[in-house]
Amino acid sequence: MRVSGNLVADDHDGRVELAPENSKGPSKKGKRRQKKAVRAVQRLFETCKQVFSEGGPAGIIPSPEDVERLRSLLDTLKPGDVGLSLNLPYFENFGIDEPPPIGIFCLPRAAAIPLHNHPSMTVFSKILLGSMHIKSYDWVTQGLNENIKSSSGACLAKMNTDTVFTAPCRTSVLYPTSGGNLHCFTAVTSCAVLDVLGPPYNVDEGRTCTYYKEYAFSTFPGDATLLSGKNEEYAWLEERGSKPDDLVVRGAEYRGPRILER
Repeated sequence: MRVSGNLVADDHDGRVELAPENSKGPSKKGKRRQKKAVRAVQRLFETCKQVFSEGGPAGIIPSPEDVERLRSLLDTLKPGDVGLSLNLPYFENFGIDEPPPIGIFCLPRAAAIPLHNHPSMTVFSKILLGSMHIKSYDWVTQGLNENIKSSSGACLAKMNTDTVFTAPCRTSVLYPTSGGNLHCFTAVTSCAVLDVLGPPYNVDEGRTCTYYKEYAFSTFPGDATLLSGKNEEYAWLEERGSKPDDLVVRGAEYRGPRILER
């Protein structure tokens, strides 16, 4: 999901709280840590550009080698590498809008990002801080890749993930038709997740972020019978007409190491 504008309020009065700066300046150890962080985030930026060279046509998937290269790099990323700490209880957008966009989303405890999709996109997600419940689905299709629809127009999806992830954990990757392309997040504790999206959302190219309502499979009995697995693994997803009213988004300045365009 890409949230334009760019951020969710914290759980106080909506103000963004930034870490106080050290007036005495960093120690030698601190300077070494800063240099390491700069190298890490710069390497991430450059690797993303290589993996998603010029964005590519809609639906393109990086090679398995490139997927593993970017995933392995994200696996080593730490909160301090991007200027994050637990005293920043907000949901932040990294601020890089050129392809591939990189976003850091920070959620206070119990905050949620509603169920949404990533059409024709490959997305890498790395949980940097805290614990997050992730629930994800992929469409169930038939024939010429056609969605299975209920009598009400909702489409059938099969669950991919329904579990709590706690940092540090391995980077997850979702693809256009697999890996949990539709997902929702709920913060079990204050948490932060870094996303790399390629190609980015683009309305003109048909990559629009769509939100969904979820209904149990039993809601429309008889509308789909040729299924493998248990009924609990499936759900009917219905498009919402617009962004959910209770999704509050606010922006904040990225305060991590500077990224250089080369």
